[in-house]
Amino acid sequence: MPVLNELLEANKRFAEEFEKGDLPIPPARQVAVLTCMDARLHPERFLGLDVGDAHVIRNAGGRASEDAVRSLVISSKLLGTREFVVIHHTDCGMLTFTSQELQKRLTEETGADASGIEFLTFTDLEESVLEDVGRIKDSPFIADDIPVSGFVYDVQSGRLKEIVGPTAGRAG
Repeated sequence: MPVLNELLEANKRFAEEFEKGDLPIPPARQVAVLTCMDARLHPERFLGLDVGDAHVIRNAGGRASEDAVRSLVISSKLLGTREFVVIHHTDCGMLTFTSQELQKRLTEETGADASGIEFLTFTDLEESVLEDVGRIKDSPFIADDIPVSGFVYDVQSGRLKEIVGPTAGRAG
């Protein structure tokens, strides 16, 4: 486990200088960010966030899956977030396969039925942002006055591009 050993050593050094153990549970900037798990994205850095500033929810594609919306509901209803930001990115792996292709592969490789797993793949990057913004806004458990913005992060330039469509602008 050479990578694990490196991670544990890094944590040891981190903990020796750690001084943020008394931060409150709610995020200081009252914002939650939903973005992709892609290792090239470092949302805290490209958004200028510090420890304790925001909730950052990451999954494959940065999709507003049932579990991501669950986290946003908890973030807003129990921990005081008042704004949501959805960030997808260029060159995303979720553009390279379909749910059906991966379901088939998993079934063939494992023998278990994977047809019930929805991977939330997409073919249009900007449309996927609008879908996720809409999915969040449409949740009956998300307050109507919480702004939900959508962006695409360019992995080549590091810049964000706002995506505005018919579902954008419900609040704010």
